[in-house]
Amino acid sequence: MQRRSVLAFGLSTPWLAAAQPTAAGLLTRAIPSSGDRVPAVGLGTWLTFDVPLGNAAAVARRREVVDRFLAGGGRVIDSSPMYGQAEALLGELLPRDDKRVFAATKVWTPLGAYGPTQMRRSLELWKLPRVDLMQVHNLLSWRSHLPTLREWKAQGLARYIGITTSHGRDHDLVQRALETERGIDVMQITYSPADRSAEPLLELAARKGVAVIINRPFDGGELLSRLARVPLPPVAAELGCAHWATLALKWELANLAVTVAIPATTNPEHVEQNLAALRGPLPDAKQREAITRAMQPALG
Repeated sequence: MQRRSVLAFGLSTPWLAAAQPTAAGLLTRAIPSSGDRVPAVGLGTWLTFDVPLGNAAAVARRREVVDRFLAGGGRVIDSSPMYGQAEALLGELLPRDDKRVFAATKVWTPLGAYGPTQMRRSLELWKLPRVDLMQVHNLLSWRSHLPTLREWKAQGLARYIGITTSHGRDHDLVQRALETERGIDVMQITYSPADRSAEPLLELAARKGVAVIINRPFDGGELLSRLARVPLPPVAAELGCAHWATLALKWELANLAVTVAIPATTNPEHVEQNLAALRGPLPDAKQREAITRAMQPALG
């Protein structure tokens, strides 16, 4: 799939429009296959939660991250067997039987026959009888794993199933899966002002009724590092944003195909900046374009 013009794509598409929270509370988005709604900012755990359980200081800091995330209205927490100790740590940190938590993890093995064993191990680590979302990580052996995921969904072991990719990779395979495979509830993909290559796939997901989780919403932190030297534009005040992180997330969530963004962090204050994107108005098309222009020194 060819990448379209960064400035041209989206401003004329019907699913990118003025979008405001529908109620006085937090911004939520519906999962199309069920209509269930989730807060539109979640928590990723890649790299940030891979710490030994015996490291008391590191564990305590991540406990505060999780506590502030849940207290602030967050629900979707995403992990994977690929993320080292992250699943085990989440199993220690998350409250038991907490209905607030929307647990999302993945199967990550080239061996289709090993998939069920790995998925059961994830349940053990999370200390859960079932997960909300089971995904095929980076499309690894996706044709082998999707039938197993469909079986898990039928058995009530996973409420939703999906596929993932990141870093702009394998968009052709994502397109093929969305167009040929039945029962995919969620697509996870990289999307941010620094990487808009997924926009055609966001449009496809919207047409197919597939929820979208966006990973790397800050380009792995690089976008915010570059924006630290750029002053916030006047539109930030219009949208109630005091930080670039909040403004960037609102830019992403203004695309109505996006269901949830999952920034990762080890900083509790950053959790609050991220969750602030759930409050107040989202940018309309003109405001979104103003944000894009203000970010240009950081986008290159």
